[in-house]
Amino acid sequence: MKTFECSNCGQITFFENVVCEHCGMPLGYVPEIRAMVEFQPGSDLFWSPVNSTLVERYRPCNNYVSQHICNWMVAESDQNAWCRSCRFTEMIPALSIPENLHRWFLLEAAKRRLIYSLMQIGLPIPDRDRDPARGLRFNFLADSPQERVLTGHQDGVITLNIDEADDATRELKRTRMQEPYRTLLGHLRHEVGHFYWQHLICESRWLEGFRALFGDERQDYQQSLDHYYATRSSSDWTGAFISEYASAHPWEDWAETWAHYLHIVDALDTAANWRARIGSAQPSSPFPEASAPMTIEAFEAALMRDWMPFTLFLNSMNRSLGQKDSYPFVNPEAVIRKLCFIHQVVLAARVASPEARGY
Repeated sequence: MKTFECSNCGQITFFENVVCEHCGMPLGYVPEIRAMVEFQPGSDLFWSPVNSTLVERYRPCNNYVSQHICNWMVAESDQNAWCRSCRFTEMIPALSIPENLHRWFLLEAAKRRLIYSLMQIGLPIPDRDRDPARGLRFNFLADSPQERVLTGHQDGVITLNIDEADDATRELKRTRMQEPYRTLLGHLRHEVGHFYWQHLICESRWLEGFRALFGDERQDYQQSLDHYYATRSSSDWTGAFISEYASAHPWEDWAETWAHYLHIVDALDTAANWRARIGSAQPSSPFPEASAPMTIEAFEAALMRDWMPFTLFLNSMNRSLGQKDSYPFVNPEAVIRKLCFIHQVVLAARVASPEARGY
């Protein structure tokens, strides 16, 4: 993620800010230009940008106006009351339960980071208007006495149990599942990997290449999961998979590797924008704003030259602060090949859908 500055005073701001901590003026994220902009609220619904090249007025997303959940702005010419991220949310938990509002806030904050990354990369993000059968939607739901909500993806709908937004509950699940890493953003990146398998791999020219690297997805999914949970403690997965769960089925291998691809791309982009330097090298962004994205060869080189040393630094820094490793994973050669395959698919999707850069 790029670094952001207040358009009025130049103060560094963060992606979630709604006000500049230096000059005190309201801020909003404008997805069309991927920037934080200072606004002067008007007497009507619309706010005027300050010290910006923007000529159009904007209004805060309806989820900011009604619940202070969002900080994205909507152009005056856009008839939708919700921003480009919030309009993908189809169902939310009952806000009559006090803790649900905060959990929903955390879920939407993670989703905005996901949507930002997909837009930055340039991937198409088909919604239900463009693809009624498989367009992207998010359901953030709570368990009920009658039904337990399972996190997952089905035909474009990503469902997340809002309990995942509770740190204690999520950590308990992580420990019980013997997982080294479990976050809201990680869940969303994994599930959107299933979404893009349907849109970019299934019935495409990439299917045979996918099967050569990840395996044949036609094997029975439920039987594979049952076998995984029955034998996971005895399986040797470390040489071919990014995580133990990735070994359960080719679909899960793809989704886990896709999630790590987004981890890597976003982290390298953040490091590049902060001008971080590990030894004598400064990490490069795979998708810089002002130039073409990395070629497959350059991306593979960046994994070895930039990503590996950077994860060592991140983990060492976390340990010095008494925290768990930021990236508790190892990328063997087989995983590098899978990551490069995903990069190749992404580059092709960008070329095929240049309008995706705008939405």
